[in-house]
Amino acid sequence: MTDFSLIETMRYEPDTGIVRERLHLARLQRSAARLGFLGADKAKAALAKTLEETQPAQPLRVRLTLSPTGEISITTAPFAPLAQSTMWRVRIAAQRLNSGDPLLRYKTSRRAVYDSARAEYSADQADEVLLLNEKDELCEGTITSCFVDDGSGVLKVPPISSGLLAGVLRTQFICERRARVQRLTLADLQTGKLLMGNSLRGLISCRLEI
Repeated sequence: MTDFSLIETMRYEPDTGIVRERLHLARLQRSAARLGFLGADKAKAALAKTLEETQPAQPLRVRLTLSPTGEISITTAPFAPLAQSTMWRVRIAAQRLNSGDPLLRYKTSRRAVYDSARAEYSADQADEVLLLNEKDELCEGTITSCFVDDGSGVLKVPPISSGLLAGVLRTQFICERRARVQRLTLADLQTGKLLMGNSLRGLISCRLEI
């Protein structure tokens, strides 16, 4: 399996640097070790060099890719954080994820299944598309992790074994005990509130449209 790269998409803030950098680099190194990719140990220095050279004064979207042979590429672009009042319209994809696919656990350049799901709806119809697996369990969005607020004070997130990425924001919430793992279905959305999020954008309120 060498026809793809590992990816980390991060947010840079002028006052604090890379948001959740430790978790991003830990995920990259863990993924590289499991998949046999080289060079993950050089990612931190590469990020620091890029930011030192550019000295950005505004928030940035930072994208790092790591090839199987250890080649690191970093690109940056201006980033405008979402307003706290943002409400995304979310629709459910007909496309299903295969919970037995081990690569779904890693953030890679293999994005055909996500691109296919996103293409099911136009930008006017949905801000994000939620994917289920073959068992109709909730998995994730095309660019986000999914969270369910059932009113208990602790968000619920689906397990990795359902067939989804170990998102950095998801990991942070679990570590902080703000979320716990639970198998979720559409029935859970009838009594709970759906939220989507990632490390770049944070947690976003959503309205499920069926």
